[in-house]
Amino acid sequence: MIVESQTLAAPGLRHAFFTRGGGVSDGIYASLNCGMGSGDDMARVRENRSRAARSLGLPDTNLCTVYQVHGIAVAEPTGPWTAEPPRADAMVTRTPGVALGILTADCAPILFHDADAGVIGAAHAGWKGALGGVAEATVAAMEALGAKRDRIAAAVGPCIAQVSYEVGPDFPAPFLDQSSDNARFFTPARAGTRPRFDLAGYVLSRLTAAGIGRAEALPIDTYAAEDRFYSFRRATHRGEPVYGRQLSAIALEK
Repeated sequence: MIVESQTLAAPGLRHAFFTRGGGVSDGIYASLNCGMGSGDDMARVRENRSRAARSLGLPDTNLCTVYQVHGIAVAEPTGPWTAEPPRADAMVTRTPGVALGILTADCAPILFHDADAGVIGAAHAGWKGALGGVAEATVAAMEALGAKRDRIAAAVGPCIAQVSYEVGPDFPAPFLDQSSDNARFFTPARAGTRPRFDLAGYVLSRLTAAGIGRAEALPIDTYAAEDRFYSFRRATHRGEPVYGRQLSAIALEK
């Protein structure tokens, strides 16, 4: 049901990159679909989110997610949301018992922790957010709460792998405009083929360049691992109009 990162393992911390297993949804959404906007039956989604929260030792009301928009805004929950979730793609907190949750279906979830400061973070990094600096924005927001970047550990969770991520003619220009060194994250385009993008590798490089203490990318391809993960791109290739979302979450124990 979950994948964990050894890089994040620490006393007083709970985290999980949830797979699609262990929930109550069925059909295309089977089974642990946690996406409120996925089109799935809302009662089933709420039960799935409750199961995920309970596996972290928390009530479901303490699982905070945001309205993700592929940007770099960072929210700071100190308890359950009392209104509609904010539009953001990252969260930070130093409040024990609050789980920061990121929803993905090929994009890269990133979980962060500074054990000494007792500060955690979570970010949603599709190519737009990664290029825009959502990882660095999360690190900066953690520093505002007392974290030190050279103490921060981070893990990039399951996302679409380069072998599965063919990109269109607009790529890799935005990345090369940022740095010619980013060419290493794209396979060369040959006759009849398009480049393929290494999203996890690029995100990991941004974390390293930001000067955080430790970082890893879990080598799991959401597109290829159909029995374990949802994939927007896989659903698109099949002509499926909807798809589920897996949850990645992190929390400080009370």
